[in-house]
Amino acid sequence: MKQPEAFLTVRTRVSDPGTEGVGLCVGYELGSWRAERFAEHLIEWLPEFALTFSELEAVHHGNMVALLRDAAKKIYATEKFTKRGEFGELILHAAVRQVYGSLPAISKIFYKTSRNDTVKGFDAVHVVVKDDGLELWLGEAKFYDDVHRAIRDVVEELREHTKRDYLRDEFVLIAGKIDENWPHARDLKKLISPNTSLDQIFTRVCIPVLLTYDSPCVASHSECSEAYCADFEREVVDYYKTFCGKELPRNVVIHLFLLPLAQKAELVAALDRRLRGLQTI
Repeated sequence: MKQPEAFLTVRTRVSDPGTEGVGLCVGYELGSWRAERFAEHLIEWLPEFALTFSELEAVHHGNMVALLRDAAKKIYATEKFTKRGEFGELILHAAVRQVYGSLPAISKIFYKTSRNDTVKGFDAVHVVVKDDGLELWLGEAKFYDDVHRAIRDVVEELREHTKRDYLRDEFVLIAGKIDENWPHARDLKKLISPNTSLDQIFTRVCIPVLLTYDSPCVASHSECSEAYCADFEREVVDYYKTFCGKELPRNVVIHLFLLPLAQKAELVAALDRRLRGLQTI
């Protein structure tokens, strides 16, 4: 599946058994943090994020504008919009696709805006195709300005979302929403079948976690200098260690994306302008 050109720079990687940390950098241009360009890039992911596989396959010159307009409207049709939660899910989608080459299994936002109001749970459902089968990537996103609050809240959700009953309920929802035309539909349904032991499923599950926050490092620099890169790495590694110091689930692999922002409010405003503009085209 084709995807937009990569935008985010992977500036830091750090790992421990069962956990990997990735520091993502937006960068600067002419002395300013690239909020506007980042927002433009995220809009490039919008169709894939908001539309089903069959809808994407049916895109042509006669319907692409209407589908893009509908995709933008879906962002504002969910309860999470008031907290901009969908923005975090969009960033998570882009990050997992760019860094790990995942494929979206279902469009969560499509079902959140449909009549089925029971869709909750993980913020992304992707797969990564390996030689020995599929890996199931179940994502969590916290689009916050405070990293400590983001860590606290996501750790609580990770504990809850990896419990047996929660996972089984989530798998039922996922299985019922997989597009039958998607090439990996049968394999994913088999993986998350009630007849497949959770012990076996856990060997194939990864949890990508996206945490954003207003960063003293990013706000205090104006270019990607050596000093900035050193400060960036120190900050990201410090928060990664804070995250790993919590009581995390030990039966799944966690990939932590840390995305420092100069100011969350600036990115929210940039995304809001573009999405509202798309609704009127």
